[in-house]
Amino acid sequence: MNAQPMAQPPSNPHYERVGGEAAVQRLVDAFYAAMDKRDDAQAIRAMHPADLTATKAILFKYFTEWLGGPKQYTAERGAPRLRRVHMPFPIDAAASRAWLGCMQQALDAIGAESSLRAELGAAFAKIAAHIENTHAPLNHRSTS
Repeated sequence: MNAQPMAQPPSNPHYERVGGEAAVQRLVDAFYAAMDKRDDAQAIRAMHPADLTATKAILFKYFTEWLGGPKQYTAERGAPRLRRVHMPFPIDAAASRAWLGCMQQALDAIGAESSLRAELGAAFAKIAAHIENTHAPLNHRSTS
């Protein structure tokens, strides 16, 4: 039996395929832009501060590392504990779907190729389901 060497995949294929640092920043910006515009995302937008500067910086570092780029998030914040971080917020299936819709819209906005959108979409769907912590519908309350 002849064993053929297995080709080694690139160390960070998603990070490279999405377009690196600049594309990840565009993804984060497009994600929050979608959240600001979509009616179905009002409840999840209300969970965030009005000024998204710090939130965007954290998400940028998380996505950079998650996609296979430089490991800035873990170096600065420790291991990601998405469910624990989101536990203070009531996240039901509708909120999860809204988050996923914003992310899919952001992937479209940055022009991610279709196979990458499909791969990341499936992974994002798992994340969205993982952070659900309630089955009760969210009540949108203005914090202004």
